[in-house]
Amino acid sequence: MSVIIVTGASGGIGYHTALDLAKQGNQVIIAARGRERGEAAATRIGAVWQHLDLGDLTSVRRFAHDFLQRYGRLDLLINNAGVMAVPRRELTIDGFERQFGVNHLGHFALTGLLLPALQASDDGRVVTVTSGLHRRGRIDFDDLMGERRYRQFGAYCQSKLANVLFGLELGRRTGLTSVLAHPGVAHTDLARTGNRLRDVLIRFARLSAQSAADGSRPILRAAIEGRTGQAYGPDGVGERRGAPTLIEVSPAGRDQAVAARLWAISEELTGVRYGTFTSAQ
Repeated sequence: MSVIIVTGASGGIGYHTALDLAKQGNQVIIAARGRERGEAAATRIGAVWQHLDLGDLTSVRRFAHDFLQRYGRLDLLINNAGVMAVPRRELTIDGFERQFGVNHLGHFALTGLLLPALQASDDGRVVTVTSGLHRRGRIDFDDLMGERRYRQFGAYCQSKLANVLFGLELGRRTGLTSVLAHPGVAHTDLARTGNRLRDVLIRFARLSAQSAADGSRPILRAAIEGRTGQAYGPDGVGERRGAPTLIEVSPAGRDQAVAARLWAISEELTGVRYGTFTSAQ
């Protein structure tokens, strides 16, 4: 029986990912913010809920500490949780732009703090969930937090490109099996922009979207058979829907110089330094 953490698994794609893995007889931990939804989801699928707020590094540290106290190893970490297209610039508790802070920095810190447990596994694996929109992303090192100019979709695309850069760099630096996945366009409540016209357009686009259960399939395939450096997504037109298959990430996502710079900045911002397992208070 494998020990597995799925972040943001109280609903949507994360829930269906956790459900399938629990059905296979694994010990699944649902790492999510809301107790009511988290415990209800855990009860339905026979998992365990543990509080995790990726927008609060104190919560991330507490989650990792509690996990390491209870479990001797971690076989699979699925970095799935995220926020999308926050209408107005918001900050996490630690002062990071919310999309960059939750989607990238929260998972960067979580993975680093859980690294001892992943390395204690015979086959420690990490799946980082990105989006096809990473191809429109750019890491703006001069304005990572959108202080000069905030664009809700620009910030989202930047965070999803950061996921790609992190996932590939993680494999290079740690020797863990680190795989990327994106679910295509699926019916979830992730994108609520606050702009009425854009929300209508998104709902229209989702008329051709696949279910959250189908959206979980690339993640599950990445988790089960993916190898370091690979990425999985739907095989349909525009990678919007379809059966899971190997896909190519953008050239920007494979830029090792950018990845190394982002890694160094992420260590500085979070205080989590891989290899030392120490964190700044």
